[in-house]
Amino acid sequence: MTTLTWLETDTPQSAMQARLGRWWRAGRRMLRNPAMLFGGLMLLLILVAAVAAPWLAGYDPNVQDSHARLLAPSAEHWLGTDQLGRDLWARLLYGTRPTLLIVLLVAVLSAPFGLAIGIVAGYFGGWVSAVLMRVTDIFMAFPRLVLALAFVAILGPGIVNAVLAIAITAWPPYARIARTEAQLIRKAEFIQAAKVAGIPSRSILFGHVLPLCIPSTVIRVTLDMAGIILTAAGLGFLGLGAQPPMSEWGAMVAAGRNYLFDQWWVAAVPGMAILLGSLAFNLLGDGLRDVLDPKHA
Repeated sequence: MTTLTWLETDTPQSAMQARLGRWWRAGRRMLRNPAMLFGGLMLLLILVAAVAAPWLAGYDPNVQDSHARLLAPSAEHWLGTDQLGRDLWARLLYGTRPTLLIVLLVAVLSAPFGLAIGIVAGYFGGWVSAVLMRVTDIFMAFPRLVLALAFVAILGPGIVNAVLAIAITAWPPYARIARTEAQLIRKAEFIQAAKVAGIPSRSILFGHVLPLCIPSTVIRVTLDMAGIILTAAGLGFLGLGAQPPMSEWGAMVAAGRNYLFDQWWVAAVPGMAILLGSLAFNLLGDGLRDVLDPKHA
């Protein structure tokens, strides 16, 4: 039996063979999805830009040069310079770091919390579900950016407070999705068998319900990362996100809005970065839905 046949068999002889076969089929579906490949490639380029910024930039992103103010894109400054004479290519590369940091920290903070709230509400039901879902509805009643602005106004400007504010507003969708799936899973026969066997509710939640809710949560997190980028850029645009002299795409757009008609590149360069970053996560999330969701596989 060849390795390919061993991976693609419908009758695996072990749990490891079944797991490797599932990963193999998922990988093949990824390779057949051009949108996901394009989004993954764009995201890879953004990650490389963040890691290799000191070697790719060519200039210090914070060094000002009064003699090089608002220069158009050229061989010396590939994307031009801003109103303080700083190289936009360098600032764009370094600006990927706070953006990706915000996206990662928000996802790490909000997704597990929302997932835990959702599976508890869906599994136990009754008054537990009613209370938790009403709290979730309160947070979902407000637009995310408006609610994030309110929390940042209370906590104060800064990248850490921006992460906390966005995370506080980002968890409700994960809770709603996890609750719906947990409600369906708790009626399954294997859950009833686990209860009859005397397995504690905590073990059922984390050993049976949680693993089945993770794929949809991962898909939603990936799709939400585009919205997190836009929210972070909105806070930066208003001066409530990353503070000067740190490079941040939203703050760069805000700095260039006064020169939009004559020196368009000052605002267009970071604006295009926000567009491409959001597009990359949207395409990747859409592809993951096709790969991880059995209904779309």
